[in-house]
Amino acid sequence: MTDSLTESRGVASDHGIPREPAGDLGTESLVGDHGTEKPAGDLGTENRAGTPLRLNLLGPLRASRDGLPLALGPLKQRLVLAVLLTRPNTPVSVEELTDAVWPDDPPRTARKNLQAYVSTLRRVLDPDDLGRLHHGPGGYVLRLTADECDSLRFEELARRGDTEMRAGAPSHAARTYRQALDLWRHDPFSDLAPRAEVLRAAVERRHARRLAVYEAWAEAQLEIGDPGPVADTVDEMVRLHPLRERLRAAQLTALHRVGRRTEALAAYDDCRQRLSRELGLEPGAALHGAYRSLLDDMAPPRPRGAPDGSRLLPPDLADFTGRARELDCVAAHLAREGGPPVLVTGAVGVGKTAFAVHVAHRLAARYPDGVVTTRLCAEDGSTRPWASVLTELARALGCTERLPAHREEAATVWRSWLSGRRILLLLDDAPDAAALAPLLPPSGTAAALVTSRGRLPWLEPAHRVELPPLSTEEALDLLGGIIGRARPAAEHTAAERIVAATGHLPLALRAAGNRLSVLRHVPLGQYADRLEHPVEALDELASGGLGVRTRLAGAWSRLPAPARGSLRALAALPDAAFTLPAAARCLGQEAREAQRSLEDLIDVGVLPPPSLPEVTAHLATAPEAMRYELPWLTLLFAREQAASQGERC
Repeated sequence: MTDSLTESRGVASDHGIPREPAGDLGTESLVGDHGTEKPAGDLGTENRAGTPLRLNLLGPLRASRDGLPLALGPLKQRLVLAVLLTRPNTPVSVEELTDAVWPDDPPRTARKNLQAYVSTLRRVLDPDDLGRLHHGPGGYVLRLTADECDSLRFEELARRGDTEMRAGAPSHAARTYRQALDLWRHDPFSDLAPRAEVLRAAVERRHARRLAVYEAWAEAQLEIGDPGPVADTVDEMVRLHPLRERLRAAQLTALHRVGRRTEALAAYDDCRQRLSRELGLEPGAALHGAYRSLLDDMAPPRPRGAPDGSRLLPPDLADFTGRARELDCVAAHLAREGGPPVLVTGAVGVGKTAFAVHVAHRLAARYPDGVVTTRLCAEDGSTRPWASVLTELARALGCTERLPAHREEAATVWRSWLSGRRILLLLDDAPDAAALAPLLPPSGTAAALVTSRGRLPWLEPAHRVELPPLSTEEALDLLGGIIGRARPAAEHTAAERIVAATGHLPLALRAAGNRLSVLRHVPLGQYADRLEHPVEALDELASGGLGVRTRLAGAWSRLPAPARGSLRALAALPDAAFTLPAAARCLGQEAREAQRSLEDLIDVGVLPPPSLPEVTAHLATAPEAMRYELPWLTLLFAREQAASQGERC
């Protein structure tokens, strides 16, 4: 709609938005958008020369002189002022003003109307004709000081706070930042921004600046040891900026220091999940640091004179790579006193033991009465007797109680001794209920971290963490750490082929890396060719004590006979990924029976759960829509076993 005579009298509105009365515009007139005459009015009659001017844009646009409001005229005139205020003391071109006021179809009289709007604003804002609003080479310039404009005052205070922080005066900085933040009344130009794209962009910039100042204030408050105001106000800022890690780190630290630790843990978990889901990222160093401080502080202090607990753990891997999400998840659940065991599952070679050992080292300070690990299976894959394992754990932790020969009685004595002690048990490679059940601590201060190839469905309650293969980026990082960064960088495509051929499994990657460290003359592309050859791959993935085929053979020997038979049959599949109908054909079974066979393989940890298609509405009636995928190296080993048995689909 074009401007009308009624607009200047305050009775009309653009798209239904009421306007402030413009008053009597006297002899000056505007040329209407389509050539009609409109009174411009005398908006300056209420001004007082030499009295303080105030312009507020951190909220609805307002102007006053000596505390008395100034009438800023109709909508388009206020838009002109708002655009000038987005860049005070800087020229704004006529074209920019035109685009803001008439974004779609500027009238032929646009330039004349702009001149009239500016002329009226000049009389309102600069009645003494001090050159506050003038036209120069680059356009119109509105000259203001920090005392006259809240956004300039905000920037002045923010810069002063930065200077005080750099000077090592966080207390002064916190007060200064707070003064800046208190200038905000609402969204900048909240009454005008929907009208002009240039204003919407300016609002976004100011929100970003406000966020940075808030973060600086929060960090200053935390530095001076006053987290309360941050904890009380940070939730609203987080609601507006949930993925901002600097803000989240301040939130976590503030909640931690005021004693709201459960909320702090929940805040970290929320941010971690959002980053992963929306950006595919893990928390950065600052947020991780705040989280680690929280976990470390949750460990109880050692009583004076108390002896150090046992710490019998394998050495942590110096080049442990990735797993940030899973590490944080396990650490958070073990931090909850009285929680159930944490069960880490995954395919052969995915790094379950290395992961659990890394977690145990990371959390050792929280378990001052002891951190010990033991394997529940022997090297040949056989299950160790529960009594032998229990005796080993008791001796390692200094338990002098006599353990009865009867299983349930021994478990009762063991749990009674553990009660009240802060001990972490790392029970590695649990095969079944009979081996694990007598060892688990009671609900309380002791905790259990269990690894298993199978999913142990009987272990309830338990918090389950499925350890997936490494991402491509993590796998390349691990490979580069073993063979040197230069080789993968020089042959990036070949390096990606190598990590793909290892199934992104840490065990296979280490075997490949160790072999390449010796075969330094072999180009990565040539080695990738070897790994991609189905017959040669497992031979190539052996170096020193790291033999993928040996590890797979151990896992194979522990599988139930029906599971081994199913894997030999599935070995005839042309690819690792397959559907239920394809599996049924290889297994020679009906669909329902084949599905049960695949679920048995999932239970023993050989086959990951199936991936779901994007459209899942009919999965209940169409299980054939699911896609299964055997780990590549497991499929190669199954083919070897099938060949030795002379089996074919």
